[in-house]
Amino acid sequence: MRDLLVEDLGEGGFRVEAAAGGRAGVARVREGGIDVVVSDLRMPDLDGFDLLRDLKAAEPSPHVIVITAFGSIDTAIRAVKLGAYDYLTKPFDPEALVLALDQALSERGLRQEVARLRRELARPYGLDNMVGRSPAMQEVFGLIARLAEATATVLITGESGTGKELVARAIHYNSPRAKRSFVAVNLAAIPETLVESELFGHKRGAFTDARNDRDGLFVEASGGTIFLDEVAEIPPALQAKLLRVLQEREVRPVGATRNEKVDVRVIAATNRDLEARLREGLFREDLYYRLNVVHVELPPLRGRVEDILPLAEHFLARVSARATGGRPAPRLAHATAKLLLAYPFPGNVRELENLMERAVALCDGDEIGVDDLPPQVRERRGADSLGGALARGLTLAELEREYIERVLVAEGGNKTRAATRLGLDRKTLYRKLEEYARGVGDGSDGSGGSGGGGGSGGSGGSGSDVNDPPSDTSRNPR
Repeated sequence: MRDLLVEDLGEGGFRVEAAAGGRAGVARVREGGIDVVVSDLRMPDLDGFDLLRDLKAAEPSPHVIVITAFGSIDTAIRAVKLGAYDYLTKPFDPEALVLALDQALSERGLRQEVARLRRELARPYGLDNMVGRSPAMQEVFGLIARLAEATATVLITGESGTGKELVARAIHYNSPRAKRSFVAVNLAAIPETLVESELFGHKRGAFTDARNDRDGLFVEASGGTIFLDEVAEIPPALQAKLLRVLQEREVRPVGATRNEKVDVRVIAATNRDLEARLREGLFREDLYYRLNVVHVELPPLRGRVEDILPLAEHFLARVSARATGGRPAPRLAHATAKLLLAYPFPGNVRELENLMERAVALCDGDEIGVDDLPPQVRERRGADSLGGALARGLTLAELEREYIERVLVAEGGNKTRAATRLGLDRKTLYRKLEEYARGVGDGSDGSGGSGGGGGSGGSGGSGSDVNDPPSDTSRNPR
């Protein structure tokens, strides 16, 4: 029978290999390159059900069509539960097997295409694609890597435009849940009367216009991740229901009489001060602690100046590839780079991305000039003066630290050139950078301040110099 099938299927256009028994078949599948296995259930060396278990454990796992003379409903159900794609009983029409093989290969092709699309979707969120050389963002990247392997609920905070959703996606797409759905919902954008139905679903007739049963977003995300953006805006009446979902891992649709189990990871985000809302009685304390199992705080872009130019170059490359058919990305003129470093970016990373998209659209050469930037950025040409520092209320130590960090960024991290430009001995510059990195310089000794635009330590303190390669300038921004 095996030899006959090899001959018939080969003549039918299939590439066929034969194995003398179950163990030999499993060994061949583990070598790779097999899409579908056709096997008997009763074999002397390996039971067909054990064969199914072994084949399903292979990577990638082939589709399996089982053929047996001992057909029964119970046997068929058991085989399908163990992962068999189809089930034929002897005697069978060879055309039925050909039809089953065509269907199995077609479905396998669709699954491979879906898997490819999922990989494409996840690629921008890979840890090796994340942009950020500042210590603050390096710490965030480390948290993402650790959280991806965990199941804990995560609360992400930060100003608008800092990339909270992208951090949530990075956690999801680097986790074991990456093959399942990532469902994002902006709670501030849903009318208060519809939030419960959107999150938990509803039954037919539960309210006007509820003509059919509908699964909520928690059920849609089951097996994957749900991202609750602007979680501070959830109505007080629903906070208790969300708390129960987090505690019991089950939802009750509107109009239902029973709860439904859900397996979903919750990542929440807000740009509001949740602790202030706790004090005002606008947010439940128990819900806050359920959401805030692990806290990821994203710094504003103005607090990590050393990330501005790498991010700008990343966006230029991405926008150019999309908008200009793959032509080389234009470079930033020196004056343009200085303006970007001086601009406070109230819209954070999102604003920088929009600026670069605008610049590519307006640029008519291979260099982004000052005139390609919007007026609010060009007007900053004189805003980074001593008058600007006075208006910002900087201390002398803070002003010194900010200037040192900006010169270091402007010199591409080269401490020798930065020291020359600053008029400092190189050892003095190293000492100051080490103090900034340790958070020692509070301004009392004139060695540095705790504030300033460099955020959590700027670029220094690591001892790198002239020929050091740039660190993580090719990472995805948010």
